[in-house]
Amino acid sequence: MFLPRRRVTSLILASIIALAIWYLYYLPDFSVDSLKQTEGTESHVKPEKPATGPGDISPAIRTASGPDPTAQPGSSELGPPKIAPPASGSNLQKVFGQYTFQEKNPVKEYIRASNSPPSKIPKVQYEFGTEAPEDKTKRLERLAAVKASFEHSWQGYKKHAWMKDELSPLDGGSAQSFGGWAATLVDTLDTLWIIGMKEDFEEAVNAAKEINFNSTSEETLNVFETTIRYLGGFLGAYDLTNGTYPVLLQKAVEVGDLLYCAFDTPNRMPVTRFRWKEAFKGEPQSAGENTLIAEIGSLSLEFTRLSQITGDLKYFDAIQRIMNEFDSKQSLTKLPGLWPVVMNAKLVSFVSGGFSLGGMADSLYEYLPKQHMLLGGVGDQMKKMYEYSITAAMNHVFFQPMIPGGRDVLFSGSATVDGETKAITTEPRGQHLGCYAGGMVGIGAKLFGHPEHMNMARKLVDGCIWAYDTMPSGIMPEVFTMLACEMNSECGWDEKQWRNAVLQNAKGHDTEGSETKSDDELVNDSIARGNLKPGFVEITDPRYLLRPEAIESVFIHYRLTGEKDLLEAAWRMFQAIEKHTRTEFANAMINDVTVEHPEKQNKMESFWLAETLKYFYLIFSEPDVVSLDNYVL
Repeated sequence: MFLPRRRVTSLILASIIALAIWYLYYLPDFSVDSLKQTEGTESHVKPEKPATGPGDISPAIRTASGPDPTAQPGSSELGPPKIAPPASGSNLQKVFGQYTFQEKNPVKEYIRASNSPPSKIPKVQYEFGTEAPEDKTKRLERLAAVKASFEHSWQGYKKHAWMKDELSPLDGGSAQSFGGWAATLVDTLDTLWIIGMKEDFEEAVNAAKEINFNSTSEETLNVFETTIRYLGGFLGAYDLTNGTYPVLLQKAVEVGDLLYCAFDTPNRMPVTRFRWKEAFKGEPQSAGENTLIAEIGSLSLEFTRLSQITGDLKYFDAIQRIMNEFDSKQSLTKLPGLWPVVMNAKLVSFVSGGFSLGGMADSLYEYLPKQHMLLGGVGDQMKKMYEYSITAAMNHVFFQPMIPGGRDVLFSGSATVDGETKAITTEPRGQHLGCYAGGMVGIGAKLFGHPEHMNMARKLVDGCIWAYDTMPSGIMPEVFTMLACEMNSECGWDEKQWRNAVLQNAKGHDTEGSETKSDDELVNDSIARGNLKPGFVEITDPRYLLRPEAIESVFIHYRLTGEKDLLEAAWRMFQAIEKHTRTEFANAMINDVTVEHPEKQNKMESFWLAETLKYFYLIFSEPDVVSLDNYVL
């Protein structure tokens, strides 16, 4: 199956942490008069151009009034949300080109950030020493290879699919998948800047000026995808360039205001599949009864950042209402600490029994420590939610697979809760999407003072590296099942147990002629048909979709620890991906990583340029390029 994607332009390459510490600490002090919005018009944002270089902290931030953001505060509770009235006219009509949108469920009082003092955000990035000349030479060669791959795909997009959502990498065609607003262009802005392609960046920014977010041929907008690819794309580029290109913020506000209309429901939970024409015609909206938690719970970084930059509290208010609901229900689900993959957003209930940190749930969890950083450590809500969820995941979702050589690795699986017996079953089903967990756990360990979690983070990273190295193509499959050992056990390799697991799995599927085969024949056929390498019980989806999650965690863990073997793992991954996915025009998804020569598919999502190649580039860059101590990545 094709699972939805997780991240924010990557998780918003967005925010200098010092900016975040001040902005949201200052945010509670904005007066109503400062929230300028006139009936029937766009809000007017006139950002100042800072005189600092990339990555510097603006002098205006350093001298901001209020408590010293670097001071170590005492402990504090989040407490009840702080409330302020909306700006005058915020519940009136909003004009989008030929359409006029009238809110039916206007906000009466805004939720503000906690007024508790910010906690000190600890440094998380490893202090790298002097690089040996031979190491630098090797690193720069690899960096150049990654840049060349990026340039190849970017030039293919420019030549054959400019201003389209996606390039079709086999035939040089194009596809409109996310509103038709040039998703690849917007989503890739930050990578262009990081790689140093300034002329291409400015060309893309100038083209983005012409994108009309008041019009789309799509009947339904995916709020999550629109948020991460467009809103995150503009905000990430705006922050990386220190506000040098005000049009990026202007376009971010246009997208944010459009998405804000999806929150106009009786309970202010958003419609994640926004039928915008019906809404703009005045038809009432209500949140969905079968809503993926990743889609409703992964809007916080972009909306918070938009409030921080513009001073307009409505965006933060919109997502904080969601997080408050998740917070209040976290202990009431069938697996306390985690939320089921599907929720009823109309009733704000979490009654199903399927739990995962993988596809359709992933970024909800990933954003918790990142939102804490973006908020500058103000309040402990995100910390509390993360720690509760990671404890539950450690006990019921993460699993230790039996693999040859007895290597001690982990994967993120899933869990089900029986409706009658309440028994919790861990399912050893891994996903490429779940590979982000190693990076998340590492960040959480350093951010919240849990050094004992670093070993677990490395094991999660090692699991995904092992899956890459084990496949004939050198690339990890999309979805697969393994045989789990008891956690923290010796977990030695047992061929007989593995074959029995393959047998039981095969018997669970109706395949032609299986009833006439012996057990050994059934096992051997299953292994041959699925190209199963020892350790894999089934490979449900053998594709590689150009996803970033594995290299993302390898990069993050390298920046957290400085462990050099991760550079070698990253290079093996890059070489395999480049070998099997490169086309005349760009790079393409492949259909089967279990064979040595997989067929390519005519699709390249924007995250290939916006995320996957960005992480490959960053791991071979100098450590101060987009430092984890300066950016929420």
